[in-house]
Amino acid sequence: MDSLNRMALELVDEAIDFADELNIRVSELDGETTVLDFGVAADGGLEAGLLLVEIQTAGLATVQTRMDAVAGVPMPFVEFSTDQPALAVLCSQKAGWELAAEDFEGLGSGPARALVAEEEEYARVGYEDVFEFAVLAVESEGLPTEAAAQQVADLTDVEPSAVFLPAFSTASLAGSVNMAARAAELAVFRLSELGYDPLDIVTASASAPVAPVADSEEAAIGRTNDALAYGGRAHVVVREEFDRFDEVASTASEEYGRPFAEIFEDVDWELYDVPESIFAPAEVTIDVLGGETYHYGQRNETLLESSFGL
Repeated sequence: MDSLNRMALELVDEAIDFADELNIRVSELDGETTVLDFGVAADGGLEAGLLLVEIQTAGLATVQTRMDAVAGVPMPFVEFSTDQPALAVLCSQKAGWELAAEDFEGLGSGPARALVAEEEEYARVGYEDVFEFAVLAVESEGLPTEAAAQQVADLTDVEPSAVFLPAFSTASLAGSVNMAARAAELAVFRLSELGYDPLDIVTASASAPVAPVADSEEAAIGRTNDALAYGGRAHVVVREEFDRFDEVASTASEEYGRPFAEIFEDVDWELYDVPESIFAPAEVTIDVLGGETYHYGQRNETLLESSFGL
């Protein structure tokens, strides 16, 4: 497999070339790190959000929008599929980098994580990237600073001028698209955390609604997580049977049925204090090659209707 960062960099170049058409802004920090604003000060949009997801998955996933409905109200959904789920979603797309440098805080996702490769997923998959450029998508209310870029450069062992940081806030169109594209990732992550070998997951496909953009980051975090846990549908093809398939959907969690804004408030917005089991798609189908097909969970459109303010 080619370098995840090299494949993502080709897509970053595409974003730079079509910045005006995508309604994004490209700037350079003093250390020559390139920042691409997909939805902080820039408007971004659905197409920008889709390209952002492609960058986060290093081009190993197909993403597109379609029109569907929530509680009878037409709205866009994101459809996502990959034949490389371990690499595309665990080693690249997953938001596993807590970026904190001086006065900047953000959540990093994308292939730069594979240059560090300290998260458990890399040992499970047996992958570590080596490349002279680093691409890290950063979710934050503000654009990455010089200190944040330097931290990425230091940890990935590349020059600051070789760091590319697509940035977006949760409360943006790109942020809503980004989260809607994570239903497959959550299904694969849940399987891996439950003890299933991620290399035995052959394909992962999913869809979820694009949550209406909220008026604050906290409200957006709640809505976009609701979109997944109560509106996300995932389908995975796997090689082997497993006795914990029934724990993959969000309906298996004791927290199921509560809006995320309420769940987060109970833990003072310390996201890592929330049980992992609720971070899952609402509905999951698991198809064992040559074996059984299992289906668990269900969507909760009543909760989505309230969460989305429909």
